[in-house]
Amino acid sequence: MSQDWMLLGLAYLAAKHAIADFFLQTKYQYANKGVYGHPGGLLHVLIHGALSMPLLLILPPKTAMYGILILGAEILVHYHCDWAKEKIVKGNGWLFTNDNFWRAMGIDQLIHGLTYLAMVRALV
Repeated sequence: MSQDWMLLGLAYLAAKHAIADFFLQTKYQYANKGVYGHPGGLLHVLIHGALSMPLLLILPPKTAMYGILILGAEILVHYHCDWAKEKIVKGNGWLFTNDNFWRAMGIDQLIHGLTYLAMVRALV
């Protein structure tokens, strides 16, 4: 697999993340991500998983099962990362005007980005 294909895969996932987190995420989703098992948080990560599926056309997995495992891992990591961030942010009463809110948001986004690196690496 060429470096160009790897970069295309990463670019796709970065764009997908922006769309799913900042354009398709509704108040129902983001208001409930801190409640473990709530349908709002589950819907959010299922949207991420569905939008990640075309990556498997860009970087085809060795087997369909391998692709399913990669998408499942993304969903699990994304869900728990968002849940933990919400528990920390809300538990401390941090609002968007607080520096720690933005630090938590930055760490959350970093973990998502590193997850995408791991996904592409697993596919190549």
